[in-house]
Amino acid sequence: MTTTHKTVARADIEPNRRRGGEIRVLLGPATVGSTSGFMGVAALQPGESIAEHYHPYSEEFLYVTAGELTVDLDGEPVVLGLDEAVLIPVNTRHRLRNNGSVEARAVFHLGTLAPRPELGHVDTETAEQAAEFTASQR
Repeated sequence: MTTTHKTVARADIEPNRRRGGEIRVLLGPATVGSTSGFMGVAALQPGESIAEHYHPYSEEFLYVTAGELTVDLDGEPVVLGLDEAVLIPVNTRHRLRNNGSVEARAVFHLGTLAPRPELGHVDTETAEQAAEFTASQR
């Protein structure tokens, strides 16, 4: 049996800025045909945030590769530094904030997949509301 492998570079994926920050899904159903979950990277400049949301079908693994992130989990702030990770359980509201002075980067993985893509992500605030909240916390 021959297996075909597909590699994906960060630069190959257009950033999604709809929820704030910069999100790029590198490995997912649309890029490599994955069936169990997806993985990507997030980058937030100082003062940026990714709007609060939750995943009804997926838990999320988040690992910080640069800088520091504050992850609000159901309203409780958890600060993650370089080389630290957190598990975000299914249905947990979460927002990412960069309260630092340098760019923060993180790798994320979500699984399992929702039955349909539009069911996988529920927004609980807009990017503008997240930015206002982040500014008020600095």
